[in-house]
Amino acid sequence: MSIKPQISKLSGLLIFASLFLVSDACAAKIGELSETNFSDQFFRFFSFKDPSVRYAILASLLLGTCCGLLGSFIVVRKLSLMGDTLSHAVLPGVALGFLWTMTKDPWAIFIGATIAGLLGTVVVHWIHTTTHIKEDSAMGIVLSGFYAIGICLHTMIQHLPNGNKAGLDKFMFGQAAALSESDLVMIAVVTGVSLLLITLFYKEFLVTSFDNAFASSIGMPAKFFHYQLMLLLAFSVVVGLQAVGIVLVSAMLITPAATAYLLTDRMHRMLILASVFGMMAGIGGAFFSYLGNSLPTGPFMIVSASTLFGLALLFGPRYGIVPRWVRQLNRNSRIQIENTLKAVYQIREKADFKEDGVSLQQLGEQRNLPLSEVKKEVKRLIRERFATLASSDTDMFNQNQKIYFTPSGWENACRIVRNHRLWELYLTKSAQYQPDHVHDDAEEIEHVLGENIVRELERLLDFPTLDPHGKLIPSVIDLKEVQTGQ
Repeated sequence: MSIKPQISKLSGLLIFASLFLVSDACAAKIGELSETNFSDQFFRFFSFKDPSVRYAILASLLLGTCCGLLGSFIVVRKLSLMGDTLSHAVLPGVALGFLWTMTKDPWAIFIGATIAGLLGTVVVHWIHTTTHIKEDSAMGIVLSGFYAIGICLHTMIQHLPNGNKAGLDKFMFGQAAALSESDLVMIAVVTGVSLLLITLFYKEFLVTSFDNAFASSIGMPAKFFHYQLMLLLAFSVVVGLQAVGIVLVSAMLITPAATAYLLTDRMHRMLILASVFGMMAGIGGAFFSYLGNSLPTGPFMIVSASTLFGLALLFGPRYGIVPRWVRQLNRNSRIQIENTLKAVYQIREKADFKEDGVSLQQLGEQRNLPLSEVKKEVKRLIRERFATLASSDTDMFNQNQKIYFTPSGWENACRIVRNHRLWELYLTKSAQYQPDHVHDDAEEIEHVLGENIVRELERLLDFPTLDPHGKLIPSVIDLKEVQTGQ
């Protein structure tokens, strides 16, 4: 599926938001506009009447989109620490950009921070390629070293005349409401360039992210696209500093992408979901910052992103903890039912299928379970309509009570026995298992064999009729006769 239509829709949405939200009015701090009534604050925020709200939301939408797109490639490349490294490595560049003009000029700071970020990337690569130090260790060295230099420079600036009023502290934790029009222009440009390049070179980014060696083998300039991605990543980190802050901008890159990674295995869907989650986190951070009094936007954006990640981790349909737990419970219940069906079949087989009913006492002896556990298993069979109780017996669930297969119960019992015995035969013939050692492995695998695999086993074994112990293997014909009621 092409990524271009999805990216085009996303671009259109952002353009519409820009036209709707941007205003020529100066942006004030969100905290300065807080009301005392929660409902008034809520409706005022989403009415977009305040210029600061419009600036904050637009910056959050743009930044969320940019970080979501680039963060997705960082996550699948297993370079999450690179985002953290870049975010801390740019601090010296921020300080030098300020010292260059002695004002908080967005473009001077952008240039200084970008140079520092790219220098950090080069140093990481140099350490990794010229020494035996691993890449993650090199990232840790650059992260801590550059950040320490930045802190020293920041402290020096604070001792300069008017240095404590420079506003550089906003780069530490972010303040989206303090964004200027120039800041918004930079964020929009970086987001637009990222959207354009990912749309144009999506296949190249995709191949180099999942199989760099293959990309190089077919003549694709893998290193070029790697450094292009690092350049875009540096740009996104720099423009995100004012909104999220140096400390937390890496989380804005990684958390929405990691959330999307839990929900899909398709890259184009991951890009869209990560962008949406990034925008949601940005709006959430701006909203909660609006409700407070001079609260930084960045931490609330990350809290919002982390909340989305927590929900995906708990309730994601495929990888979520709760759905996996439910699937495991269902699987265990299914295995217990199938083992009970197989036990009833084996009891009837011992009597040459002359007796239709099987008593609970016989079932308990076959399954080596107490009567109380047997009762639970029989109730499961009845609930699934695999068995019925003798209608003439009124004393429910005593040890002499007999159960009888329903047609569907008999069909499933034949199927699970067939799976077990075919697998036993395969292991003894192809894997050279001894017949008396094959039961346990067959017991494990019989519950996960699909019909296609069973048919393949039959063909490989030339449609056998007896298992290694000389017992009859129910055939496909037997199952069809059960299904048709013959």
